[in-house]
Amino acid sequence: MVDKAKVEEAIKLLLEGIGEDVNREGLQGTPERIARMCEEIYGGLDNEADEHLQKQFHVENNEMVLEKDITFYSMCEHHLMPFYGKAHIAYIPNGKVTGLSKLARTVDVYARRPQIQERLTVQIADALERVLTPKGIMVMLEAEHTCMTMRGIKKPGSKTVTTVTRGEFKENMELQKQFLAMVKD
Repeated sequence: MVDKAKVEEAIKLLLEGIGEDVNREGLQGTPERIARMCEEIYGGLDNEADEHLQKQFHVENNEMVLEKDITFYSMCEHHLMPFYGKAHIAYIPNGKVTGLSKLARTVDVYARRPQIQERLTVQIADALERVLTPKGIMVMLEAEHTCMTMRGIKKPGSKTVTTVTRGEFKENMELQKQFLAMVKD
């Protein structure tokens, strides 16, 4: 739960710390706006992904399920700057599937926390493994990090790609190739 009063006070201190006048017309209301924004962009701290994945359906077909190009936005825990991109999630059902929107909700729960991309990728795979117990999982995230594009090395357009493979995906290179080919389409 976001403590809005603490966030507002912190933003006032930050603005003063960088030499701004917190009473300047353009900054009036900024601490309150930032506090409301924090409720939204850090809302994943108050949610558990497992609850979304509980909605399941029995299936006879145990072929790959792929949800690709799931847009996500997150905040780098090192600089509190955004990183954003696309998540691609595949799994081999073990007699049950979840609703496709539930995969996107799982991504959102974990992305809406102070985060690093490597952990985000693992958390998504862990949730699927824990709740669906599929025969295999592959998760790939592609993201641009504003901490690399706006500051430091300043390399806009560079992308970071992270993957996690489990079960049949880890053991079967052909499945990995099929996943990659489907993601590129």
